[in-house]
Amino acid sequence: MNYQQLSQEERYSIIALLKTHISLSAIARILGRSPSTISRELRRNLRPVYNRYSPDIAHSYATARRKRCRRGSHFTHEQWSMILFLLKKKYSPEQICNTLKRFKIFNISHETIYQYLLYDKRKGGILYKDLRFVTKRRRKRYKSHDSRGRLAGKRPITDRSDIINNRLEIGHWEGDTVIGRDRHHCIVTLVERKTGFVIIKKITARTVDKVNAACMSAIKEHGLLFKTITFDNGTEFHGYKMLEDCFPITCYFAAPYHSWERGTNENTNGLIRQYLPKRSCMKNVTQSDCDRIAYALNTRPRKRHCYKTPEELYYGKDSSLHLMLEPK
Repeated sequence: MNYQQLSQEERYSIIALLKTHISLSAIARILGRSPSTISRELRRNLRPVYNRYSPDIAHSYATARRKRCRRGSHFTHEQWSMILFLLKKKYSPEQICNTLKRFKIFNISHETIYQYLLYDKRKGGILYKDLRFVTKRRRKRYKSHDSRGRLAGKRPITDRSDIINNRLEIGHWEGDTVIGRDRHHCIVTLVERKTGFVIIKKITARTVDKVNAACMSAIKEHGLLFKTITFDNGTEFHGYKMLEDCFPITCYFAAPYHSWERGTNENTNGLIRQYLPKRSCMKNVTQSDCDRIAYALNTRPRKRHCYKTPEELYYGKDSSLHLMLEPK
């Protein structure tokens, strides 16, 4: 049953029942309300000077609060069009409200956006489908031999310096692969730890040669902005020594089954799954598609950067709002 605001008649009944000195629970049972509703009504609308409850004044207070309440109807159609436009760009409600606030367009809370989408869903709308849902279902396997990623001589993540661990400078990356349904076609993801800037490369097979070629292409494009890479323990990264021989970089490896040690990369892979869902085949995904996804993520504001974008921080320049907020 949906909650209904107390009516003026119910408020008169409350004052009448209070004069009989019965408990708030008894009053709630008589009115068919929750005891917390009666308690909250008295707490919010008690006149502090006279320390008594007036149904007329209480009703006027409630009416004024409803008028001041900034529900979805407070915002114009143009403003909601702007919000829905950013939602389709895969911005979260929190990113939307803080981006609008940052550029002094207008203020809205993320909770108001969620409520608007929930209301639309109840009416049969589909706007909620533009929200980002990232669920993880994993189980830990106990008493099993840890044999994944065994390769002698790999440099462990514990050898990384404080400069890398504390994200004090740009140039330290995390790498992983995201596979498709056919287990062959996949992508290589490289994420810069300090800024969150992502590079995505499409490969046709998850092999050492293909992964090395993708990493080399990324390093050549960005040059000195590559100093270290921390990889996952997949065997496709066992050719890391070739990267170290060809470029002035150092490679590290996280411990097996310790994905949280590469949290930046894992989080970014989850964001990429918005565009390339699990169980989808990547055979028809092109490098242009990968570049488009990377651009979308690199120009999306991040909470940890006070809602600046990874691209702004990576290239060291502030930009104006790069999106046309008014839908065409």
